[in-house]
Amino acid sequence: MSTTRETVGIIGIGRMGMAMAKHVLKHGYELSVCDINPDSVKQAVGLGAKALAHPKDLAQSCSFIMLGVGYDEEVAEVVLGEQGLIHSLNPGSIVAVSSTVAPDFVRDLDQKLRAKGSDLLDAPICRGRWFADEGKLLALFGGRPEIIERGRRIYSTFCSDIAPLGDVGHGQVGKAMNNLMLWITSIGLIEAGRIAESTGIDLVKLRDALMISSGKSQALEDWDQTSFTWALKDMQIVMKMADKANLSLPISGAVKELVKEARQIKAKNAPKWTGQ
Repeated sequence: MSTTRETVGIIGIGRMGMAMAKHVLKHGYELSVCDINPDSVKQAVGLGAKALAHPKDLAQSCSFIMLGVGYDEEVAEVVLGEQGLIHSLNPGSIVAVSSTVAPDFVRDLDQKLRAKGSDLLDAPICRGRWFADEGKLLALFGGRPEIIERGRRIYSTFCSDIAPLGDVGHGQVGKAMNNLMLWITSIGLIEAGRIAESTGIDLVKLRDALMISSGKSQALEDWDQTSFTWALKDMQIVMKMADKANLSLPISGAVKELVKEARQIKAKNAPKWTGQ
């Protein structure tokens, strides 16, 4: 299959998956999609994609399938469930996991797929929905070199940067560390904002100053886009990794607890770093 043009499938056509689909289609790939939301499927069909009812249907017709569903449980259902990909994958096909999952989970899934003659590309993506619209996402790859090269051709349609990090599982390690730093910084911005606001300072002016100093961060730059929606699950993955390695990470543990309320704080009473 590596010498022919891939037939592409996407399972999970949400906000990010739809942007990915647009870029894949724009680059001339044949695309099939599957999603539990009929409105999302209808929108993708309107762009030129073909709709298929179940993941196993995509496995029959696609050589390269990207997963844009949520976390471990959703990926397991899509791949291993009754209607899952694993039941009808063609030999030589690739399942690219762009969901955020635990490294151990994706390694185990890789073994199951390879037993069926297929391969897994560990391919979580970073940056937000606006970057997805512009085709400027970052993909963190883990996998065998030849699988990474096949994946690079597809992911470069919507990613401006691709970082191979090693074996299967290392992509998810990279994503977990990225998320850890994001939520540490985001919690810090809530606390720093509260202290600063108590002094009467103009937070927008302070933000401008911090953005040209050592306080600069991507979290501060993208503050309006930060919702903490998936923060708890992200931190649960981090702490699961810490427990397996028998590491005591008190800051990470505290952040895991703090993000439980951060979503409500951000929605209702967040520091006005941007004035909005």
